[in-house]
Amino acid sequence: MLQKLYTLFTLLLITVSFGQTATISGIIKDDDGVSIPGVQIAVLEDGSRLTTSDANGFYSLIVPAGKEITISIYNISYKPVNQKLKLKEGDTKTLSPRLAAKNNIGEVNVVSENRNQEISRIDPKNVFYIPSPSGNIEDIIKTQIGVSSNNELSSGYSVRGGNFDENLVYVNDIEVYRPFLARSGQQEGLSFANPDMVSNINFSAGGFEAKYGDKMSSVLDITYKKPLKFASTASGGFLGGSLHLQGVSKSMVVAWSLGSRYKSNAYLLKGMDTKGEYRPRFYDVQSFITFTLNEKWSIEFLGNVSNNQYLVIPANRETTFGTVNNAVKLSIYFDGQELTQYTTMMGGLSTIYKPNNRTKLKLITSAYKAQEEEKFTVQGQYYIDQLEADFGKDNFGQVAFNRGIGTFINNGRNRIDATVLNLEHKGTHRYGSSSEVLWGARYQHERITDKLSEWRTIDSAGYVAPYSATEINLIDVVKSKINLETNRAQGYLQYVYSKQLRDSSLMTFTGGVRANYWDFNKQTVISPRVTLSYKPNWKKDMVFKASWGYYYQPPFYREMRGFDGKLNPNIQAQQSIHYLISGDYNFRLWHRPFKIILAGYYKEMKDLIPYEIDNTRIRYFAKNNSVGFTQGIDLRINGEFIKGIESWATIGILKTMENISGDRKVTYFNSDGDTIVNGFTFNNKPVDSTVVYPGYIPRPTDQRVTFGMFFQDYIPKLPSCKMYLNMQFGTGLPFGPPDHERWKQVFRMPPYRRVDIGFAYQIIKEDKPLPKTNIFHSIKGMFISVEIFNLLQVNNTVSYTWITDVTNRQYAVPNYLTRRTLNLKLQVKF
Repeated sequence: MLQKLYTLFTLLLITVSFGQTATISGIIKDDDGVSIPGVQIAVLEDGSRLTTSDANGFYSLIVPAGKEITISIYNISYKPVNQKLKLKEGDTKTLSPRLAAKNNIGEVNVVSENRNQEISRIDPKNVFYIPSPSGNIEDIIKTQIGVSSNNELSSGYSVRGGNFDENLVYVNDIEVYRPFLARSGQQEGLSFANPDMVSNINFSAGGFEAKYGDKMSSVLDITYKKPLKFASTASGGFLGGSLHLQGVSKSMVVAWSLGSRYKSNAYLLKGMDTKGEYRPRFYDVQSFITFTLNEKWSIEFLGNVSNNQYLVIPANRETTFGTVNNAVKLSIYFDGQELTQYTTMMGGLSTIYKPNNRTKLKLITSAYKAQEEEKFTVQGQYYIDQLEADFGKDNFGQVAFNRGIGTFINNGRNRIDATVLNLEHKGTHRYGSSSEVLWGARYQHERITDKLSEWRTIDSAGYVAPYSATEINLIDVVKSKINLETNRAQGYLQYVYSKQLRDSSLMTFTGGVRANYWDFNKQTVISPRVTLSYKPNWKKDMVFKASWGYYYQPPFYREMRGFDGKLNPNIQAQQSIHYLISGDYNFRLWHRPFKIILAGYYKEMKDLIPYEIDNTRIRYFAKNNSVGFTQGIDLRINGEFIKGIESWATIGILKTMENISGDRKVTYFNSDGDTIVNGFTFNNKPVDSTVVYPGYIPRPTDQRVTFGMFFQDYIPKLPSCKMYLNMQFGTGLPFGPPDHERWKQVFRMPPYRRVDIGFAYQIIKEDKPLPKTNIFHSIKGMFISVEIFNLLQVNNTVSYTWITDVTNRQYAVPNYLTRRTLNLKLQVKF
């Protein structure tokens, strides 16, 4: 009896002890005042009591009361914070520390993310360490899961079978746009986001939330930092430089950040096949200013002015292509020049109101203005020569005989002016620590003026091709002038709910719907989207997610303009339904952190607008006459392969196909019963024909296998000296003759293979400042780096130039990307 009473008393004591609890909550931010998601908050004395900060940095945790406990706040990218507390039963305490970032140069840390959503957070400091000739922030996106790129000069990237125009990009909740007229990567220049000003990068390769806009592939969400102190950064190299200044007023009311960049890739373009005088010049100036009026009210201003100018006066080109047994050389001698200019201005003003720590209301007004112009008249006299393929002959590899000569002329005078005005409201409200509601509404006005005037012609052996005895035929003649003014209305509602199950597993539901109306075609589209996340209470740290949703993409402008320069008034929004299953696993190997992500997806697409890709130029057929699908699987592993620093590798396998309505192959036969092939058969008078409907054909982005790796290392006895290796591989993309018949575009380019390597040495460390007696004591950090682009000297093909002789026989001549180049870069922080 006494033993039973003792047992009952012990159980009662334990129950009472566990019943004595308190609550701590707060918002985790960094030194710049930016909220940090994915920070772990735990009670060291009780490992079962832990939580993670959400996308807004907010957390809430029930902790034991009546005794002293230690709260540990930890994220691998920041210095940990431990604080001892002793709370009374029922107490509620706010704990909102500022976390200091780890400042080891080149340290690429595993950045925690919101594992309940199909979106990942990327550390923006990594942009400075990945060797790349462009220097744009998109370089780091190209290394993410599901992303591929076949052009190191371009900021464009393909996500799970989508094209460049299917990617959303936001900066401080303001949507930004790609150039309209860019034909090649060397013309693009600087992308919008300035890496020196960025504090946070979120990226999703599909299955993203309803709060994001209407595109079919991905979303890139960038946030600029709000400084808390004065600092400056200056950098320069063979390809350009940048300057960044930031500061805050004494009253802490006004915080400002100013960045300027200059880029010239003339040094890089000297190795291209086309020799001549290159005069590229790209620069921009950006400002981000915040006014903190009080704890509830604040105002933000984001401004940007950029000018990209690309002038080339080509002189000659010599390209050898084909096989060992059938090698051909193309020689071209040019006259004329090409000038492309883009001037872009953007301004956004946001008013933020926080009536309490659970509600945030935001009103955004923005204006975007783009003026783009291209002028080119280029004449090329070309010679197609057969090279000797017999090893036994003295002239092996030299010209054996001429296969054709000719002249082509490309002429264009194109100009587009685009203005986009936006008025938007966004709001969030948290209910306790387990649920959140998000909503938003947006009005957009667009005004576009487009003037096109371009043509080309080919004269082969004194005859214009295609040949006519009575007239001169020009090719791809486009003459149009368009004035377009439209309005759009958008809105969304989203709900997030998390529940801890009885076995301590965590289930998170994210559901939402968005609507989009466009008055040009009077179409309204509704997009429901759902994500379900489950974190089991296992010893192994795993999270499983399933996402489904509709992703419509209403045409912006280029999708509605056909090859003839005219708009299709019946154009409709493209539709993609995402089915996505993924899982991630955090584990330790060699006493170091690692992470594996595995994702499988299927996209069912309708009302597609077929298109062609030539270098970075996307040309649409301006008709919703295609259906398609994309299916694939992605795998990523990242972790500390070298102690203290992280590397990662990704591999993707996909298949994307489409079936174009009305697409058909017609084969003609002559009276001899032979198939008529221009340039090969002499009897080209058809007497019979057959029709074949090709059905599903590869989409232009059908890259079956991709692999990417970023690896870094350091010298053990000299950790300030680091090495960065960036490797990318992708199987060949489809291509075909430029006659706008998609069924012919089933040939494959050679695979894309590229290795870039960089070596950096930190001269002055940020965590070890120089003494004030040193004349350089104002310098907080300095490092110098040497980069070798295209280390293996691989000739990667980006597109083809099609040369036609008088018999209308065509030759596909590859256009190669950049060759091996050395770059030197210096960065100084004050």
